[in-house]
Amino acid sequence: MNSAPRNPVVETLDDVCALPLVRRLAAMLDHDPFAWRNGDFLPHGWHVILFNVPTPQSMLRADGAAALAVSLPDIGLPRLMMGGRQCRFTGEIPIGACVRRESRPGEVQLKHGRSGRFALIKVEHRIFVEDQEEPAVVEHIDYVLREAVDAEAASPSAKAHAPATVVAPGRLAQADASRTLVPDAPLLFRYSSITDNPHRIHYDLAYATQAEGYPGLVVNGSIPSIFLLELFRSAARREPATFSSRNLAPMFCDRPLQLRALNDGNTWRLWAEDENGQTCFDASAT
Repeated sequence: MNSAPRNPVVETLDDVCALPLVRRLAAMLDHDPFAWRNGDFLPHGWHVILFNVPTPQSMLRADGAAALAVSLPDIGLPRLMMGGRQCRFTGEIPIGACVRRESRPGEVQLKHGRSGRFALIKVEHRIFVEDQEEPAVVEHIDYVLREAVDAEAASPSAKAHAPATVVAPGRLAQADASRTLVPDAPLLFRYSSITDNPHRIHYDLAYATQAEGYPGLVVNGSIPSIFLLELFRSAARREPATFSSRNLAPMFCDRPLQLRALNDGNTWRLWAEDENGQTCFDASAT
């Protein structure tokens, strides 16, 4: 069953690509934060620091999630997660520039799975610099709305959230670049602070384990995403023109991730493996 407005309302949000915020993200990535100055171009993918809706404390969702840039229908599915992202970088965002974002919600797709009822919705964002007519970034984000978890039945077993996709042995051997990332609690906290993300599964251990049944704090999917973009830049020695990612399975605090990049002709394959060698995050860049 699908439900969507025939003429979805375009919601607009203004922001400034502020130098202090850019420097905080650079520091989190272990770069020299003072290497960035006003007028420099924002690295592709770093726009995640922009347009975080200033949600009044009393209007946060029960899971702590802040408001999105678009209004979602109330369909009785209180848990919100991001499933994937597709970006096309058609221009540059100068640091210090005023920017605006136009957002359009897509149709809501209601589905049933092993975990019960859930819904998928795609949101389109177009980011413009100053008064430019063409967007610098066109982005589509896939959101998943899920049913509430019965706290009595919630199990902290890691097996309940184990990834289902395994990396082919030959693919690992062929990786052109790799690094280990251990997403610890300070990293989760800094990223949530920089992006103003109050979703409780990323910092509230009691909530993550007791209310939602996870074995630990959940790593925001944008964390491996932004570190994989760093790996791509280092290996390809350029900025990506496009970037797409999918969250395949939850990733958890203090569990090491192996980040891999493979030049597959015109496309770079990017992915993250957990400590068992299973793929939990998959992406590509051109």
